[in-house]
Amino acid sequence: MKRTRSPRSRSRTRQPFNWRSLTGWLFKIGLVCLVVLAGFSIYLDAIVQEKFSGKRWTIPAKVYARPLELFSGLKLGKDDFLTELDALGYRREKTVEGPGSVSVAGSSVELNTRGFQFYEGEEPARSIKVRFSGDYVSGLSSSDGSSLAVARLEPLLIGGIYPAHNEDRILVKLDQTPKSLIDGLVAVEDRDFWTHHGVSLRSIGRAVWVNMSSGQLRQGGSTLTQQLVKNFYLTSERSLTRKATEAMMAVLLELHYDKKEILEAYLNEVFLGQDGTRAIHGFGLASQYFFGQPLSELKLHQVALLVGMVKGPSYYNPRRYPDRALERRNLVIDLMAEQGVATAQEAAIAKQRPLGLTKSGSLTNSSFPGFLDLVKRQLRQDYREEDLTEEGLRIFTSFDPILQTKAESAMAETMKRLDGRKGVENIESAMVVTNPETGEVQALLGGRDPRFAGYNRALDAVRQIGSLIKPAVYLTALERPSQYTLTTLIKDEPFSVKTGDGQVWRPQNYERQAHGTIFLYQGLAHSYNLSTARLGLDIGVPEVLKTVERLGVSRSMQPYPSTLLGAGALTPMEVATMYQTLANGGFNTPLRSIRSVLAADGEPLKRYPFQIQQRFDPGAIYLVQYAMQRVMREGTGRSVYTQLSPALNLAGKTGTTNDSRDSWFAGFSQDLLAVVWMGRDDNGKTPLTGATGALQVWTGFMKRAKPQSLDLPTPDNIVQAWVNPATGQGTDPSCPGAVQMPYIRGSEPAPGPACGGQSPSDSVMDWVRGWLN
Repeated sequence: MKRTRSPRSRSRTRQPFNWRSLTGWLFKIGLVCLVVLAGFSIYLDAIVQEKFSGKRWTIPAKVYARPLELFSGLKLGKDDFLTELDALGYRREKTVEGPGSVSVAGSSVELNTRGFQFYEGEEPARSIKVRFSGDYVSGLSSSDGSSLAVARLEPLLIGGIYPAHNEDRILVKLDQTPKSLIDGLVAVEDRDFWTHHGVSLRSIGRAVWVNMSSGQLRQGGSTLTQQLVKNFYLTSERSLTRKATEAMMAVLLELHYDKKEILEAYLNEVFLGQDGTRAIHGFGLASQYFFGQPLSELKLHQVALLVGMVKGPSYYNPRRYPDRALERRNLVIDLMAEQGVATAQEAAIAKQRPLGLTKSGSLTNSSFPGFLDLVKRQLRQDYREEDLTEEGLRIFTSFDPILQTKAESAMAETMKRLDGRKGVENIESAMVVTNPETGEVQALLGGRDPRFAGYNRALDAVRQIGSLIKPAVYLTALERPSQYTLTTLIKDEPFSVKTGDGQVWRPQNYERQAHGTIFLYQGLAHSYNLSTARLGLDIGVPEVLKTVERLGVSRSMQPYPSTLLGAGALTPMEVATMYQTLANGGFNTPLRSIRSVLAADGEPLKRYPFQIQQRFDPGAIYLVQYAMQRVMREGTGRSVYTQLSPALNLAGKTGTTNDSRDSWFAGFSQDLLAVVWMGRDDNGKTPLTGATGALQVWTGFMKRAKPQSLDLPTPDNIVQAWVNPATGQGTDPSCPGAVQMPYIRGSEPAPGPACGGQSPSDSVMDWVRGWLN
């Protein structure tokens, strides 16, 4: 019997698949994806254009040393000149070829300077010849032999003021970049750069083939545009999503900007190394960091090293892994030769060259944190923090790298000599060097380790100054010529004073010995406490403190008798301010470190001319300077002349506080003023006096700096009088032992009779009457 299907069975029959419905759904999904993708593309396009068309980078302010200005008669030795050229990255060559090259022959140095934009305008590159005689420039001429009045070198870059992320770069233009770098970068990283549209499938395929064929990773598949997008916009995350985003943004970037603009951005963005906390971005800064030269001066072997580092700046760091970096550099040279960027002969020569890096820790790579700290503090009076860390300002300062090096050497040598002596293990130090005439700070050490960017003792260590205050005491007296002259007799004898709190103050000389009746100038020359304190109390402590204030010190001191012997405290910088006025003939010149500021585009923003104000009578200052020269000849500073020529006139003052907790010396020549402090941060005792500690650093510095002898112009109100060196009375110049002493006009002693015209008894009686009066 034949079975028939029930209706229910027929209802289960498979229906034909509805392709039209599926296609509709797929279309809808695809449309939604396209809308999302379009929206995402619009979003990415906005990001691409906003950042690339706006301010692309936050550029730290760059701080420069003073430019070295050359002229005939300049005090500058050949060795110091070559040291500065080395720091600037000049290349020693047999013949001068191109900017940044130098040739040395005997006492002459020939060089081709680099152009530089100063505040006053552009300084062109030119060839010059400098001739030296001893410690002076004896001649300056151009390449054609014609005499030059002056020539200026580009200043040394000494540091920057960095943003929070610590990125640093030196922006370069495409036309400032060696052709070998551009061609080599394209040959190694992206051969199809000039023809692709952001992403190159052919480059990816070629990279796979080359890497598989060679058995090593020789090429990458990302285009330069993709690499720029990754560095400029994205993170280093490894994912398909990030890679797809990178490709889309690369295409969008190339839709809006031309190849040259993209390549120039890449040259300035690519990461090429790490210098402590500072990230080295761009080929411009990398050239300076690794070779100490501008990018435009690099040779083939140097270009190849930087190109090779793009692949892995840390892995191929030439300072840490020189063998690895050399192998990578030579591989890049081979690739450049294969692509016709270099000839086979040029490649062979380049591969024989050493890496040619600057030495780590050389002047080129060093920072000067103490001085930069001073610059930052003075800049913040006029600029916001973001201006200093983001706008690429160029700060031109008074910093002298040659003097800084000499100061550091003197400090290191003294510390080494003191090492091992009981009680000096924890001694720290600070030093300030200025120009006495302009008040410009030329060198500064914030501590015994000049590279340590921590506590800046030169600016922040407020320490008792001891006998450094004594010139202010004697200046206050000598401003009263009717009462005091250099040969006024004063008493250096014990005494006591009851202070306001009921305590009794009994000063003592350092050697615990009184000296009786002395001339006024001897109290300062020999740093006697008893005579100085008596003198200060006679003229009034408040009057002395007014003098300290007029000398340029704004920090207040208490009007206690002990303040006359240095119980007050100042920083080394404040001491330098005080002695600056003494060294500059009574003219106060506030200390400054900045000369001018330029915007990133070269627009002049601000100049900092030096200010000057006459605070004291030149005659009174002249007398104090004379007494301070006697400090060096016969007093506490006389050890200077065991190392320096006796023909060199210098003025200065030692300072030692209770228990030798502070060792000071402040002194000046015609062209240099230097203040040195030594002591312990915890204010503990030391075995050093001003003469055995700080003076030794000062002497070592002056020996290296070769200062000009102090040649003080005689003020109009100063006269020279012949006196008896034992009595201070006027005498005839023909008398045995007669000496000349300076006096403010009207205060000089009356001339004495010719020798033989007065009996000895008459002479003694005259002296007694003069002393009683």
